[in-house]
Amino acid sequence: METEEIDIIEAKIPHLLKYMGSKREIIGFVVDAIKSLDVKSTWVCDLFAGTGVVSGSLKSSYNIHANDIQAYSAILSHTYLSNLKGTIKPNEIDIIKLKTNELVNEFLNSNPQLSFNYDAANTLETFIKTEEKQQALIDKDFKIGFHLFAKNYSGTYWSYNQCVWIDSLRAVAEQYKGKPEYYAILSSLIFAMSYASQSTGHYAQYRDATNDNMLDILSYRKRDIWSYFEKKFRELTLVLNGDASKEYKITTLDYLDCLRILEEGSIVYADPPYQSVHYSRFYHALETLVRYDYPKVLHKGRYRDDRHQSPFCKKTTVYNAFISLFEAIKKANSHLVLSYSDSGMITLKEIEELANNIFKEDYTYKPLEKDHIHSTMGRSDERQQDVKEYILLFQKK
Repeated sequence: METEEIDIIEAKIPHLLKYMGSKREIIGFVVDAIKSLDVKSTWVCDLFAGTGVVSGSLKSSYNIHANDIQAYSAILSHTYLSNLKGTIKPNEIDIIKLKTNELVNEFLNSNPQLSFNYDAANTLETFIKTEEKQQALIDKDFKIGFHLFAKNYSGTYWSYNQCVWIDSLRAVAEQYKGKPEYYAILSSLIFAMSYASQSTGHYAQYRDATNDNMLDILSYRKRDIWSYFEKKFRELTLVLNGDASKEYKITTLDYLDCLRILEEGSIVYADPPYQSVHYSRFYHALETLVRYDYPKVLHKGRYRDDRHQSPFCKKTTVYNAFISLFEAIKKANSHLVLSYSDSGMITLKEIEELANNIFKEDYTYKPLEKDHIHSTMGRSDERQQDVKEYILLFQKK
């Protein structure tokens, strides 16, 4: 079937995370597509919410159910859907800074022998030794609470000093649990971690130092976690409003579990993974930050040993995953807005055939497309990839 080109005005909401497949750059395309449905639905379920930008962009127009199996996604969705501007005092950042500084100083003073001087690491050999000494902290028995990142990630994606700040800010966040500040602190910390990490924008692998990249890695090691954190926290508390007339709920369920508890007649926005890369591998450090459960970590990348594996990322399961999605949508008497691309695990034609076999004459179908540039975020030699982004509208009659 021919696809229809549509023009949209891009909308922007605060940026929180470098994220594969983020709809931030084409959010207007997505929002306009959802609103184009001729239905009376009051609920939108953002089924694979990811960074939460779609939920955040729709919160004034619909009741929102944001879902993603990853715990860090729930934090980001809570942040976008919260009334931070109306509930967090302007001077709260000063209190947070005081609390964090106290914890950082306590941590550093309790481990005075741990000092890693990058200023003295002026050759590749000394630089690598400085990194390796920090990486060895994974075997250290720390005698202080909130040491997860200092133990597991020093000298990897972040330096020891940066990890102490991450752990300390995470401890401060816990003091605000159940309050809006909790989400603002964690989201701002996620932002700071993303921009201080020496990896390529995700956490699948950190870079080993070479003559070619040593100075670049060093520039990231010197980035100040607090500066990035404070900048984002102030922005979030200045611009994020809630809407008292709307309902919001956030869940961390498998997509099929979520579809069983939908509000009947909901619009379901589904943006499943397109390719064979599992998000749990690329963002495991954020999952650990939120859960803060001292997991067993494996391999060079320090991955969690309980990472979620999506059926949409495997050739052997992707067809059945789409079939299950379509069947659950139909059973819930809901409408479906599906994002996919021509670089996905299966083709547009295959998706259309699977959907037609299940939806039959009970649904109308309309495909939309937009040229888009995907960032590979270091997953291949090409930094960017030209793709066609599809939005497939399945409206229940």
